[in-house]
Order: sequence, then structure tokens, then C-alpha cells
Amino acid sequence: METATLLFAGPFVGSLLGVLIRRLPVGAPVGFARSRCAGCDAALSARELVPLLSYAALGGLCRRCGATIGRFHPLVELAGLVLAGLAVAADPGRAWVACALGWPLLALAWIDVETMTLPDALTLPLIAGGIAQAAWFAPQALGERALGVVLGWAALAAVGWCYRRLRGVEGLGGGDPRLLAAGGAWLGWAALPDVVLLAALTAIMTALALRLRADARLPFGPFLAAAIWLLFLMRASGS
Repeated sequence: METATLLFAGPFVGSLLGVLIRRLPVGAPVGFARSRCAGCDAALSARELVPLLSYAALGGLCRRCGATIGRFHPLVELAGLVLAGLAVAADPGRAWVACALGWPLLALAWIDVETMTLPDALTLPLIAGGIAQAAWFAPQALGERALGVVLGWAALAAVGWCYRRLRGVEGLGGGDPRLLAAGGAWLGWAALPDVVLLAALTAIMTALALRLRADARLPFGPFLAAAIWLLFLMRASGS
């Protein structure tokens, strides 16, 4: 029953993440503003906001003005469902915990791709959530997780400081150290080298695949987020 509930919730959480992704970077209100059509600005009804199903039923078009509904919303709703499915596959008994980490990481990664920022409104609660999760499930590991927060932040903050001193430009955003601190809160300090190594390798491979120039900017947050969640799933599944 819990598994079915989680899978059912996946697209709805994805819909909420879509709101966060669109509104947090521009400082728009998240909780009380009605969703509206981008074409005619009409407020959307509840039946137009059912994740995945409404988009399919409307054929991707606003029923009032006929404007095309962007694919962003069904994609992020589908991503919420996929993350829930992966969490269930890794550890059905604690899939909710994995989703509590994976869903915010999805929003952070998406925002970083689009805006090159990692909002404190998501990274800081993620740190607190990791500590709370440890206190509930593994209180003996609280010291390790707290140290992970400190070392995770300090490691990337130091890298960013050195890069700025040597090159005269920013090499890492201020949100990257806080995201790695969140990784330390959920995984512990000993996992931080694996997180950074996995994130760096995938970032390098992505840059090579995209044939980016040496001076091109590539957000590091999505790679950190993916590495944190993958390592958490591997730990959950006993791999």
C-alpha cells in the first residue's frame, strides 16, 4: 500500500516541484499564487492541473486560447514519478526517505541548469532534513553527519576561493558548497570524496560530449545532486 501511495504521489510532487523551479529563482510567491496559462493568463482550474493526465487530455493546448502548453510541466511530473519508482526499486521499506532526498535534488538540479543558481530555500532545508533523518533512523551517526555538513561546505568553499584567487573569476557558485554539505548530512563525511569524484567525472564526460569550450560555464549542481542520490540509493539497496 505504501509503495502504491508513493508512486501515486510522484507526479503530484513533480507538479509542486515545477512550481518551485519556475518561481523560486525569480522570487515569485510559491504557496498562494494560482497557476495561469502563459498565453491568455487565465487561472487554471483543478481539472486542468491533474499531473500528466490533464496535459494528455488537453492535447498540450490551453482549452481557452489554444496556446501550446510547454512540455516542462509533464516532464517534471514524469521525473517525479520516475524518482519514486527508482526509490521503490532500491528499498521499498524506506522509499519515502529516498524520495525526501531525491525530489528536492531534482528541483535543485533543474534550477541550476536553467539559472546557474542553487536556492538556499532548498539547500538549507535539505541539510536540516539529512540531520533529522539521521536523528530518527541512526542517532549513533549524528556526529558523522554533522561533520559531513561542515567538511562538505568547507571543501567546495575552499575550492571556490582558490579558483577565484588564481583566475580572478568565480569557478563555483555559492550554492555548490551548501549542496555538498547536504550530501554530507545525508551520507556522512566518509562518502564526500565519492560524491565529488563521481560528480566531477560525469561533469567532465558531459563537457566532452557537448564539446564545450574550456571557458564555457557548466553548472556543477546537477552532477552533485545526481551523485548524492545515486550513492544514497546504492547504500539503501545494499550495493
